[in-house]
Amino acid sequence: MSQLEELRIRISNFAKERDWDQFHSPKNLSMALIVEAGELVEHFQWIKQSESFALPAEKLKAVEEELADIFVYLVRIADQLGIDLISASHRKIESNAAKYPVDMVRGSSRKYTEY
Repeated sequence: MSQLEELRIRISNFAKERDWDQFHSPKNLSMALIVEAGELVEHFQWIKQSESFALPAEKLKAVEEELADIFVYLVRIADQLGIDLISASHRKIESNAAKYPVDMVRGSSRKYTEY
């Protein structure tokens, strides 16, 4: 069993033990995920790009917690919808590779619709 599968089961059991399945619709979980993403962004708002690579220990710990919240919600949404995140991610990387050929986009931040 993969670590991701172990985590999925642990998160599922956590929710079941608390009778939270009734609240964990994909809609509600998606909304919770975006709230956590907003909390993550707050830690980077108004700091320089270079500062974002060298966060003080206390801020780094807070960012770690927000990332964990986001990841837990992401795993939970995928579980509720029966989506294999690893397989879906591999497919998405392949799709992005086709949209963003190395020889056309190397060193560029342009969107695929701009070239």
